[in-house]
Amino acid sequence: MPAVTAPAHQKGDFFVDYEEKKFEDVKAQPGEKALVTFHTVAFEGSIGFVNLLQATRLKRKGFETSILLYGPGVTLGVQRGFPKIGDEAFPGHMNFNNQITKFMEEGGKVYACRFALQALYGHGEPSLIPGIIPISPLDVLDLVLLHRRDNAFILDTWTL
Repeated sequence: MPAVTAPAHQKGDFFVDYEEKKFEDVKAQPGEKALVTFHTVAFEGSIGFVNLLQATRLKRKGFETSILLYGPGVTLGVQRGFPKIGDEAFPGHMNFNNQITKFMEEGGKVYACRFALQALYGHGEPSLIPGIIPISPLDVLDLVLLHRRDNAFILDTWTL
């Protein structure tokens, strides 16, 4: 029978070299924009949270960054908590709210489709995290097209 001779990992050990970077640290040129779109349900996978982190990183790299929540993506922007709004029921429960709030505090803009908010998910504008800008469903495509016209970096977040 084979024997395991490597010592057990210890707290504080490194599994990988996380400091080595292969590519230059790209920063935005003056006036560059970025748009991160979300058509994904909150808590249905990691992509929503990961790309909220990416949006924050784009903002910190100097891009004028906006987030678009449409379709099921509006579920990322509603206030939550239990037993009261703002209470964290379990660790990570408020990840979306906290990250969106941090993004807006750092100057990012967040837009949410009114149609998806009401017709699909039964919420009104008071359900949104304060600071999120509700928009007409007719503005969803135009927001993307305006960013395209401005040669913005666009990151689409989709899950089915």
